[in-house]
Amino acid sequence: MTLTLNEHSGKYQIRSYQAGIIQINDKTFTQSIILTPQTLITDWPPQTLIELTTTHLTIFSTLRPSILLIGTGSTLQFPRMSLYGELINAGIGVEIMTTSAACRTYNALASENRHVAAALIIK
Repeated sequence: MTLTLNEHSGKYQIRSYQAGIIQINDKTFTQSIILTPQTLITDWPPQTLIELTTTHLTIFSTLRPSILLIGTGSTLQFPRMSLYGELINAGIGVEIMTTSAACRTYNALASENRHVAAALIIK
């Protein structure tokens, strides 16, 4: 899936996504990543939703997005609420969706200059 180029003030934009591969700007990644319009973290450990722990999500307490999109891979799966409940209690909106949908939603919200973050599980 190739995504349409949107002009926004952020440094990082998702250019395309297909199962197992995501392109941010001109770089291709085959591992899970964290992304905001100003931040790209490429060494995010969980490669599947089963591997996701609360420790993997603590970075969002520092990044403080208004909304966090968690892409769960090619199929929609819901992680336990206990994994991300503290983020909701801290006022961070959390949306769970497939990684493909999270990529599209990230670009749409970033183009509106919203303070969005995406935790994109690649597999």
